[in-house]
Amino acid sequence: MEKSKIRRRLKLIFPSYIWSIMKNIALDYVINNVQENHEKALSKIREKDRIKIAFFVLYFSVWKLDKVFQLMLMDSQFEPVIVVCPYMEYGKEHMLSDMNRTVDYFESKGYKTIRTYNEQTGEWFDVKKNLQPDIVFFTNPHDITKNEYYIANYKEIPTCYVPYNFGNSHLFEMFHNQYFHNLLWKLFAETEMHKQFSIDYAYNKGVNVCVTGYPGTDIFFDTEYVPKDTWKVHPGLKKIIWAPHHTIDDDKSFLSFSSFLVYADYMLRLVEKYKNSIQLTFKPHPILKSKLYKHPDWGKEKTDKYYNLWNELETGQLEEGSYEDLFLTSDAMIHDSGSFLIEYLYLNKPVLRTDRDDSITKRLNPFGVMAYNEHYHARTEEDIENFIKNVIAGKDEMKEEREKFRQEYLLPPNNQSASRNIFDEIKKNVR
Repeated sequence: MEKSKIRRRLKLIFPSYIWSIMKNIALDYVINNVQENHEKALSKIREKDRIKIAFFVLYFSVWKLDKVFQLMLMDSQFEPVIVVCPYMEYGKEHMLSDMNRTVDYFESKGYKTIRTYNEQTGEWFDVKKNLQPDIVFFTNPHDITKNEYYIANYKEIPTCYVPYNFGNSHLFEMFHNQYFHNLLWKLFAETEMHKQFSIDYAYNKGVNVCVTGYPGTDIFFDTEYVPKDTWKVHPGLKKIIWAPHHTIDDDKSFLSFSSFLVYADYMLRLVEKYKNSIQLTFKPHPILKSKLYKHPDWGKEKTDKYYNLWNELETGQLEEGSYEDLFLTSDAMIHDSGSFLIEYLYLNKPVLRTDRDDSITKRLNPFGVMAYNEHYHARTEEDIENFIKNVIAGKDEMKEEREKFRQEYLLPPNNQSASRNIFDEIKKNVR
């Protein structure tokens, strides 16, 4: 019988408080057992000359650990490898497309990359048997891949996690207290406030949390990095990003960030209206396309046509890959995203938040609310157009306020990068 069915039957048999006690006793046992396994594994790891670290990745566009991976490549003690796992939510065709693009991305960087699915044989790669990693890094906490590549299958191996987005949601249980979070060996948190969320909400009281800063933003502090200009060549035009979220179908009590359906046509009109003044890049969340495919008013044909249209525009373009270079070479951003709510603030450039209503702050944690307040806000098309006019004119009244927020809350600890903090934490534990 499936585990979910067993749990449902137990809930029917036992009163809620008895069920809660039973669940906590079971979780206590599992957590204690996993912690013992981690200590045993670390003792063996410390005796090794080479430590194999597997980074489990579902899709490359939210890869935040590049600098950590590179630091390990440069250290003879470590042997890092990318393991591309399937994203199972939207069928086999979408899964294969995501996997192929992700494999291509990492292979183009020269990283050792393992594709977990063999299209010719239909067989899945056995990580524990054929790779035998000493440590596993997860890049997504949700149970959206095959069980073989989820944390429940790696209780005897030290496991790590860096959030795939800079945490801002009010859903504390989902982002701090899943089974996943409690089983980790190391959870690398963005700020002291995020560690406190784990202390307050995680069943294990955040005992596995280490504050390192957010590695996805390290590149914004790298003074030696020269970003690639991914924009069309139109000298003198202001470069603006439009980054809509994927939550077009979520109930307001959950996330409901996305205003894409409200402004999709309007943004195209703005590209044409201001073609002599701005370039506009459409940077959708990677899941948005899949949701539009299933939307009753869109579907695959309309969605593909809309996406392709952006590349056909004289001063518009589509960007579905990584975003760091895009951010660094931009002048401003318009979005209703999750992680971008905080990440773009690292650059202290004008940023506009588009929301469908005034309830957005109810779906943010306290850190998210602070970041939200560092944005310009739009409730209407006119608000968006006024923001664009100000960008064109170089008017930015919130610049000093954003810089104060950046200095006070966004700089990683120890006067070094978040990636270096993560690397150092791993290094000191395996010596």
